[in-house]
Amino acid sequence: MTIKAILKGAVIAGAVSCFGAGAALAQGAGCEATEFSAKTGELYLKAETELLQNKNAQAALQALNQLRNQELNCYEQGAVLKLGAAIKIEAGDYAGAVRDLESALNQGYIPASESTNTYYNIFQIYLSQNDLNKAIEYATKWINAGGKPDRDGMWQLAVINQKLDRNQEALKWAEQVFAKDGPNADRQVYDFLIYLYDATGQRAKKAQLLEQLLAKNPNERKLWDAIAGDYFQADQERKAFEVQKAMYLGGILKTEDELMRIVNFYNRFNAPFPAARILEKEMNAGRISKTYERMELLANLYQVAREFDRAIPVIEEAARMNNSGAMYERLGRSYAELQEWAKAEDALIKAINSGGVKDKGLAWVLIGQSRYERDDRAGAREAFRNANNRGGRGWLAFMDSEEATEVALVRFEAQSLVQDTKNEKERCAQLAVLGEGNAPEACATVDERLKAAEEALAKLGGS
Repeated sequence: MTIKAILKGAVIAGAVSCFGAGAALAQGAGCEATEFSAKTGELYLKAETELLQNKNAQAALQALNQLRNQELNCYEQGAVLKLGAAIKIEAGDYAGAVRDLESALNQGYIPASESTNTYYNIFQIYLSQNDLNKAIEYATKWINAGGKPDRDGMWQLAVINQKLDRNQEALKWAEQVFAKDGPNADRQVYDFLIYLYDATGQRAKKAQLLEQLLAKNPNERKLWDAIAGDYFQADQERKAFEVQKAMYLGGILKTEDELMRIVNFYNRFNAPFPAARILEKEMNAGRISKTYERMELLANLYQVAREFDRAIPVIEEAARMNNSGAMYERLGRSYAELQEWAKAEDALIKAINSGGVKDKGLAWVLIGQSRYERDDRAGAREAFRNANNRGGRGWLAFMDSEEATEVALVRFEAQSLVQDTKNEKERCAQLAVLGEGNAPEACATVDERLKAAEEALAKLGGS
């Protein structure tokens, strides 16, 4: 059964018996009505029939809208909200369904005996839409109202809380799942608990769980290797990685090859930042040799993770190790990402002078951009010409257009000033015929100002 069918069935459960003995939809504290009128009852049945028998959500909604246009008592209003939620679920309007159910709760149309299930239904609707924050809000209301999750419900709550970084709450539910499953619990339960114990710093419980998982002393290296080897042979690299990660966290891995395997695992599973942190930590501890190749890898990992601030000192050190033009170029690009334009230019100039830059044209374009951003237009033009590529020519064309636009704007302003002054002179001439004292004082200088404006325009090549 689909989530839509489950939710729809749960929402309308009880509402279909509104015409039977003891109406299922109880009224609020101030509502004395207990049934539909003849006309509203007919419309309600029509909407319900279209939804449940004909599977026609649109027709059901039309009938329900007709019902809403009637004068409804409080009992009918509650029934309409509840059936409306079911119709909206069928139509895929989950947000609308939640609004109807919340409205029914807030207006007291759902009694205490039904509120627990209603909270659960809203929780499931939000969960189906991956709105985890609202889902956990209503899961909490459901539990506070007396809801009791079964084993699968506990697992669901554990996973949701973990996704919301509420690891302590996730652990509470995960431990209950493990208690129900016992030692034969599925591996994902073990893995999940190991992760949560790591995340919450509960190393003793983690060790106890590893003992159950291995059924032997967790510090016995051969057992760890055997488990990891089995996962490798079964092409389950993700699980092999989890074992290797636990071995690393437990201090079992010692050699450089073993430590590099962990770094490469993280990188392979698209986690460049943890890979970089481990690599840097182990190089600083002297357990992984700090070679140019290792430094280059570390810089790559930080850059892929877009941790440019962390990448820069690594790149600087690598560049100094063998005066690498390629590494200085990377340093320049990193500074450009951070918009530290002066440092970007300095690094890129070093890259060009050191040699080894694959695309000098691109380096010159970045140098030109760094100068442009610092308002060194002459220097920027020089760099773009040095680039001698489409990017450089594009920048030069842009700067030409930018400067032409600025000149045109100055000329336009000069032309506008001439025209405005001419218009002012005409107004002064018209006022002069009315006699002395009727023209503004500014009229006395209008000829002088007009002459100055025309001269300024002439210098700009305008007329």
